[in-house]
Amino acid sequence: MYFLYGEKEIDYLKKKDKKLAFVIDYIGHINRTVDTDLFSAVLHHIIAQQISTKAQQTIWQRINDAYQEINPEIIYHSDTDKLQSFGITSRKAEYIKDFSKKIVYGEFDLTSIEKLSDKEAIEALISLKGVGVWTAEMILLFCLQRPNILSYGDLALLRGMRMVYHHRKIDETLFEKYRKRLSPYCSVASLYFWAVAGGAVEGMKDYAPKNKK
Repeated sequence: MYFLYGEKEIDYLKKKDKKLAFVIDYIGHINRTVDTDLFSAVLHHIIAQQISTKAQQTIWQRINDAYQEINPEIIYHSDTDKLQSFGITSRKAEYIKDFSKKIVYGEFDLTSIEKLSDKEAIEALISLKGVGVWTAEMILLFCLQRPNILSYGDLALLRGMRMVYHHRKIDETLFEKYRKRLSPYCSVASLYFWAVAGGAVEGMKDYAPKNKK
């Protein structure tokens, strides 16, 4: 399943931002996979922290191959050594075990997250061990498909914004300016900034000053 958006979001963003309009027309529609199972999404994003996309895909595939179903009971009753055997660090294994325990014993109400506002959902998620603001934002975007997520903590997204708008740096004030402009469809804008950061638009470069060696 892909993140759902269409002409309404695209038309709005193109009217609001000419530079982003060029990017949208150049790239076309982006099919970005989402995980609609919230428990699975939390696990996946904890595991994915600070490792390459290829590494997290490999680990996630190993987990899926090992278990017929990924649910709180199965993860909670799994040995930490087994979880680490998939390529997960001991700390991350502890985080996902603790998260699973909270679900199994009713200490964390996962079903309530979908009913909360973005701010409230982020506050609830960051109460979990191993979940920071960036992780919570990614869960909101790529699981709950919230329409207005633009993460200041995402380095690739900031790189894409520098490339689109020709800035040497995106500070919080400038970021907030763009967030307000692109709201309430920041999530769709995020997809295009990530695509630009990955080289989707020929000739676009990063204007950040290069570190002197």
